[in-house]
Amino acid sequence: MTPDQQDLLEKARASLDAARVLFAAGHYDFAAPRAYYSMFYIAEAFLEGEGLAFSKHQAVIAAFGHQFAHTGRVPREFHHYLTEAFELRHGGDYGPPKTITEKKAQEAIAHAQLFLEFAERLIGPLPPERRDNA
Repeated sequence: MTPDQQDLLEKARASLDAARVLFAAGHYDFAAPRAYYSMFYIAEAFLEGEGLAFSKHQAVIAAFGHQFAHTGRVPREFHHYLTEAFELRHGGDYGPPKTITEKKAQEAIAHAQLFLEFAERLIGPLPPERRDNA
């Protein structure tokens, strides 16, 4: 695992943690986009391992699908999770209030968790979370 990949996976883990906090507070329109960002950072980490980087979300999603899902290096469902979460993110960020249901937010969080676990198996494990006690 490169240092950049580790940074991206740590950011994915933090985003997933934030999604859970928002979900627990009933903020589904905000929880689902955080779950999406977790998956987005994971896709970026995979691409980083290939020396690839993109500035647009659609480019990251397309390249991840092309380089990993369509070649069988990663199960296709992870690309599906990412594209579905991208649509949720758009609805949560730009749609009217209460666009995302509890069930959809919960699914996005579960998919992000599976994606992170998979990435840690393929890319490498993350160090235990550090909690600052201030």
